[in-house]
Amino acid sequence: MRTVLIIDDNPAVGEALSLALSLHEIRPLTALTPDEGLATLQRETVDVVIQDMNFTADTTSGKEGVALFRAIREQHSDLPVILLTAWTHLETAVELVKAGAADYLAKPWDDNKLLATVENLLELSESTREMTRSRRERRLRREQLQRKYDLDNLVFASEAMARTLDLACQIARSDVSVLITGPNGTGKERIAAIMHANSAVKRGPFVAVNCGALPGELIEAELFGAEAGAYTGANKAREGRFELADGGTLFLDEIGNLPLPGQMKLLRVLETGQFERLGSGKTRQAKVRVLSATNADLKAMIRAGTFREDLYYRLNVIEVNLPPLSERNDDILPLAEFFLDGRAELGDAAREVLLGYPWPGNVRELKNAIERAALLAGGNPITPELLNLPQHATAAARNLDEPSREAVETALNRADGVVSRAAQHLGLSRQALYRRMERYGLAQA
Repeated sequence: MRTVLIIDDNPAVGEALSLALSLHEIRPLTALTPDEGLATLQRETVDVVIQDMNFTADTTSGKEGVALFRAIREQHSDLPVILLTAWTHLETAVELVKAGAADYLAKPWDDNKLLATVENLLELSESTREMTRSRRERRLRREQLQRKYDLDNLVFASEAMARTLDLACQIARSDVSVLITGPNGTGKERIAAIMHANSAVKRGPFVAVNCGALPGELIEAELFGAEAGAYTGANKAREGRFELADGGTLFLDEIGNLPLPGQMKLLRVLETGQFERLGSGKTRQAKVRVLSATNADLKAMIRAGTFREDLYYRLNVIEVNLPPLSERNDDILPLAEFFLDGRAELGDAAREVLLGYPWPGNVRELKNAIERAALLAGGNPITPELLNLPQHATAAARNLDEPSREAVETALNRADGVVSRAAQHLGLSRQALYRRMERYGLAQA
């Protein structure tokens, strides 16, 4: 059951608040002293704390409340705390809100406003617990994957990436052909290398060829080799990638760029393990595990007649899909920190921009943005401007962080004066909203 702890030296306050909370199916607990309150937190599961600012007769400084708040924060860093205070001690309450308190209410309080604040914080508390549980489960799953497989120090935190890696590593030891799909810049070659590292042929070579980076007339020579004089500039015989990858893994990136003649020869190799070098009639043999990757719609290419259907099914015995970075939001900041490698610090505004940007270029674009920002930061925190992302992303984040006075007033009115709810409407933390209220002279509104 949802539980609220009330810490106040006045029994009447505890009774009044307990009655109001009980009527809304909220379990109240009361404590008359800070020590009693802290002891209750040690033995009970509490969702929200409502605490007084003074506990000794004739004391009005608020120092006792400050000490209690800090003690709660030390033991329960995420527990929402509502401060009960007199208007004469508003500055002290505002300072504590900046330090992490959830909200403050003046005595005598308004029951409707107090209940709205508590309900809102209970929802936030439940959400926070769920997020904490989810983060813990993801961390445990990540650690389990890292213990079980060789992930080559890959940086990830998202569930989507964990699922992709789990599937890739599960099928790595089989000899079936695997098609890795996903947009450019997501790290398909990295997944292929991890599959090789966990395969039965991991002691063999890992050979990668980008079918999209070679002229069409040279792709066959790259894959199957060529004899001297087979084409202009071929001064001596050369091995192809299949020969180089014998006993290991061959990774064919951008497989959709392979021309139809090359597709036919590749199909034969996959079926028989046999091939001929360009310009030669001698049949050669290679035992190779083939992994391929594409960002193209191969099924649409099959319908258009530009990709062989039989080759598609030969390559795509199992498909491993690598989601775009925009669907792996939890990976963005860990990757950014990894690329920074301690050269600079990400400012809060920069973090907001990184999380809000769609990353059409995926991990490759993120790496480039971080490299540029690190070079220009000069040891200072990285700002949105240094990331040099499209202006709309930076502007959106700046507008989110700097609402106008009118926007703050409107949000407060819609939230019936409940600061935590208004902060949610504005997309700000409660501390950030209190800073704006103070700046606009709205702190006592």
